[in-house]
Formats: sequence, structure tokens, C-alpha cells
Amino acid sequence: QKLIMVLHLVGLGLGDEKDITVKGLETIRRCTKIYLEAYTSILGVGLSMDTEGGGKGLAKDRLEAYYGHEIIVADREMVEGAAESIIEEARTAEVAFLVVGDPYGATTHADIALRARQMGVEVNVIHNASIMNAVACCGLQLYTFGQAVSIVFFTDEWKPDSFYDKIKVNRQAGLHTLCLLDIKVKEQSIENMARGRAIFEPPRFMTINQCVEQLLYIEDLRKEKVYAEDTICVGLARIGQPNQRIVSGTMKELLDVDFGGPLHSFVIPGEVHFMEKEYLDSFRIQNKDQP
Repeated sequence: QKLIMVLHLVGLGLGDEKDITVKGLETIRRCTKIYLEAYTSILGVGLSMDTEGGGKGLAKDRLEAYYGHEIIVADREMVEGAAESIIEEARTAEVAFLVVGDPYGATTHADIALRARQMGVEVNVIHNASIMNAVACCGLQLYTFGQAVSIVFFTDEWKPDSFYDKIKVNRQAGLHTLCLLDIKVKEQSIENMARGRAIFEPPRFMTINQCVEQLLYIEDLRKEKVYAEDTICVGLARIGQPNQRIVSGTMKELLDVDFGGPLHSFVIPGEVHFMEKEYLDSFRIQNKDQP
């Protein structure tokens, strides 16, 4: 009998357990083992996930109920340290690796696919929506976006500004910049890490307000006029969920907007076409009809 050797990378979309494609659902239901990657992003229903208790929270329960299968939550340690053992399991069975958004939305998942192929394991990818394409809901056209940037939480000792140069290149070319905001799930403090204590910090999700503060801090430091307090930008919260919110305004205005719960994203527009401007204006901070 021929052994089934398939590792399925299945995109879950952005909202909840029902965002999965029909093909993705059929694949999951015939797999013998299912992993849910839970550190590069989290489903809207996953924000109540008990990251210290192995993910036994609302997200895991809802996904298991809908998919009809037990799910193993794969945290950062498992994904980065035990990926080869997951791939090894796909030598004799069908294994699904579930990814929020699209499977190729993070370098981590491309690395897993590459390693699986190098180990002689077939890889099947089932795509889905991610923030990389859903961001167009703010009215800016996808083909006029430049390189996306990651905005990480600043610390007292570490305030990286590599994103600034990328935004500068995009702005000079008239291209929009999607800023992907930091999430911290199952992270350890430096002290606990040094002492080898398995104690984890509470999950943290960067807000649009924090993102704008950090962007303006670096502009004030670099003074290259890449953007300013009066630059019109767009804040996006919980895209793909029923309570998503989109607000455009100056950076200064957006500092004071309450966007609600995570996950948040941020866009710095480049040159704006008249139709894009009309769409953006419908989300303007003083527009009472905005969602």
C-alpha cells in the first residue's frame, strides 16, 4: 500500500472558523493530525486564547467544533524548534498546518514548505484571504502598494527604525505602505528567560495609536520629512470581522481615535488617485457615516 505523504498548509482567512474554504475544510476533515500556528497572527476568535494553557480557549474550541477534529496549538517554540518533527509525521499520514490568513503570508511558513520538500514530503497549499490583499477595503488599490513594513514594540533599549527607509522608498515612488503591527504571544521577560523560568508575559497587540506614536518618534529623530503629523493615513481594525473599523485622518488625528480591540493595521498612502481619494474620504474622521 502506497504511503500518503502530504503536508497541507491551509489558510484560515481573517475572521473566524467559517472563513475557511470548502477545499480547506474537506482537507482538514481527512487529516489525521492538525496543527494551528498561533504566533505570527491570530484569528479574531483567537484573542481569548489561553496562550499559557496550551491554547485551550475559545478559538481552539470553536475550530475543533466546526472542523470536527482535535487541534494542536503550535506556539513559536514548537514552530521554530519542532517543525521537522511535524514534517516527519507527514511521511505516513496527511497532516494539516493551519495558518491565519494565507499560508505564504509569513516567511516562517515558506520555510516549512521548503524544508518539507527537501525532506521529500509533498506539500499542498490551500490559499485564503490575508491582510495583504484585504487591506484594499480601505479604498487604496493593491497594485499601488509598495513594500510592507513591520512595526515592532519599542523598548527602552531598542527602538529599531529600519521601517523608516522602506516607507521613504515607497513614498518617493508614490506607493502606499502597509504597516503590520506587532503582536506578542507567549513571550518571556528577559529576566525569566535568563533564569530559565517558563513564565510568560500576557499577550500584547500593538494599537494604531502606539504605531503612530512610534512612527512620529522616528520622524522626529531622523528629520527626513518622510511623513508628518498632518500626513493623511488610514487605520484598520479587525478586518474581515463583522465589527471591523476603518478610519482615515491625519496622523495627529488618528492618535486619539479608539479603534477598539485587535488586530490593528495601518496604511501610509503614497500618491492617491481621485477614486482612491473619494473612497478614503468616506472614512474620514469627521465623516459620521463611516463604519
